[in-house]
Amino acid sequence: RVIAVVNFPPKQIADFMSEVLVLGVDVPGKGVALLGIAEDATPGCRVY
Repeated sequence: RVIAVVNFPPKQIADFMSEVLVLGVDVPGKGVALLGIAEDATPGCRVY
């Protein structure tokens, strides 16, 4: 389970169209960690 934005308009990224934005944070020395949700959260719920 990750946090993603799906209601942005499609955007050209290099040679493909992107229709979703997956959210992550930079972890120094380790790279990018994807943002997740609590186990009891309903998939598809609104992010505030």
